[in-house]
Amino acid sequence: MNTPELKCRWPALALRRAGSLAALLWAFAAAGLALLWTPARGDESVVNSKHDLSAFGPGPVRALGESEVCIFCHTPHNSSPAAPLWNRYNPQTHYRIYQSSTTDARIDQPGAASKMCLSCHDGSVALGLVRSREQEIPLNHPFIPTGRSDLASDLSDDHPVGFRFDRQLASRDPQLRSPGLVDHRIRLGDRGELECTACHDAHNNELGQFLRLPQRHGTLCNACHDMSGWRAGAHANSGQPVPITLSHGERLPFASMADNACASCHVSHGAAHPERLLRERAYDLCISCHDGITARDVNVATGQRSGHRPERFRDRHDPAENPRSMPHHVDCVDCHNPHAVRESAAGFSDSLLRGQGPFYMETMQHVPGVTLAGVPTDQARQYHEVCFRCHADRPVPNPRRIVRDRDDYGNIRRQFLPSAASAHPVTTAARLAGDVPSLTPAARAQPTMNCQSCHNNPDARQLGGGGANGPHGSRYEFLLAARYETRDFTIESPQAYALCYQCHDRGSILGDESFPYHRVHVVNGRTPCSACHTAHGVSGPSREHSHLINFDVSIVGGERQFIDLGRQAGSCTLTCHGVRHVNFTYRR
Repeated sequence: MNTPELKCRWPALALRRAGSLAALLWAFAAAGLALLWTPARGDESVVNSKHDLSAFGPGPVRALGESEVCIFCHTPHNSSPAAPLWNRYNPQTHYRIYQSSTTDARIDQPGAASKMCLSCHDGSVALGLVRSREQEIPLNHPFIPTGRSDLASDLSDDHPVGFRFDRQLASRDPQLRSPGLVDHRIRLGDRGELECTACHDAHNNELGQFLRLPQRHGTLCNACHDMSGWRAGAHANSGQPVPITLSHGERLPFASMADNACASCHVSHGAAHPERLLRERAYDLCISCHDGITARDVNVATGQRSGHRPERFRDRHDPAENPRSMPHHVDCVDCHNPHAVRESAAGFSDSLLRGQGPFYMETMQHVPGVTLAGVPTDQARQYHEVCFRCHADRPVPNPRRIVRDRDDYGNIRRQFLPSAASAHPVTTAARLAGDVPSLTPAARAQPTMNCQSCHNNPDARQLGGGGANGPHGSRYEFLLAARYETRDFTIESPQAYALCYQCHDRGSILGDESFPYHRVHVVNGRTPCSACHTAHGVSGPSREHSHLINFDVSIVGGERQFIDLGRQAGSCTLTCHGVRHVNFTYRR
């Protein structure tokens, strides 16, 4: 008799055709219970999917003469106890499993449900080797063809399976949803086991790749993962396409990064960079888009005279690294969380130059840092805490740094402590703004600034240019946003000390309103600002280091002592340009 195409709801076994009453009875026996049958489209069942290995199947792998569909996995008699009516020989493979420094799960060998899938997908068992037949069913490809579907014995580049996804795991990892909040279409085991069947339904290919949830907007991934800041992040809402260089020629399912979501950077199976299942290493991923075509060109900024150059430190960054012991390096993800990063706020340039506080910015959402007290934190709350990860207690070696009379060996955190003798108002509000007559009205109106006020790309769009914002690179030494000469015998000009003159009025400085010998030193003596003043802050007695006084030992010699004698008064003992001063006293 002729039978219409049918779908079994549980288990989801389907027939392409039932050529006889016996074939129909076989289908009922395979289910093992009274079945409820409903009409089904081909993509909702095994029939006409890639799992249809019969001679009439549509996929690249098919039998040479076998017309039955279900036999490749199921049999009504003599089945394996691994699962109801299971007709295959499970592999005996010992798999190399996924490993990552950031996973909190205990990952073991794949469980029974996953091994059912791997009986085809690890390539060790012939596709036509079934329990119900004495002879192997001949197919045009006896084993699964080489490709992404052939997982082989190395599962380290695949999403992990063989672990329990329970409340204890969710409590250890705050970026995982509690199992009770996971979409019910994700199928976990009785004890919370996560296996291949959690995401894949072998009998239903309606969504493609036999997935249980859609891929658009990362719906499948976000069913379990709850990444901090993702929904409001720039990448989750970007209408830009994913560059073909990033996908290595793979045709992604959707046109925009927002639609591809997690799949823009991550691969569930066969990841090129296995740890965290990345398509590439972090820097290569970022620069694939931030090359000036899809997004702002960061590569141009980092290639300037000074800057952070992550291309030199591939594979050194680890999200779980300890800032007290990590190897010196820099990577995009040291400062930016790709899941949470946002565009800089409009109009930020004005507030930046005028010291809009030490708080972290949109581009630095949900990144780790080191507090002013020197304590590592998983989430930096202020801009300088991000910088302190590398520029604090284990400062990056810099042979070009200025050696000072009181030297903290590059430990910028110490220079900005509240106990510092004097410091720019980066970590705390300005304490003596009234004692600095040279401050411009805009600078005086803001009590604080941040690291990016001085360290920035000179061509950043927030500074009026068209380049990437932030301390990626600069054509000036020390990654500065503007020119700041530190060489002795520099001719004074608005350009030579452009960085200082952003906040300090040049007319006031040269008019000796702060110090009666500013003009003599800077113009006549051609002594740079840096000869007497340090840029960040200085520890030690406030009486000897007020007003950021900390001499450059390559320019200033002798005893090098400054004594603050009150408002706009002081005494110096030092040797500079061959002239020796002993208790040289000045007053306004």
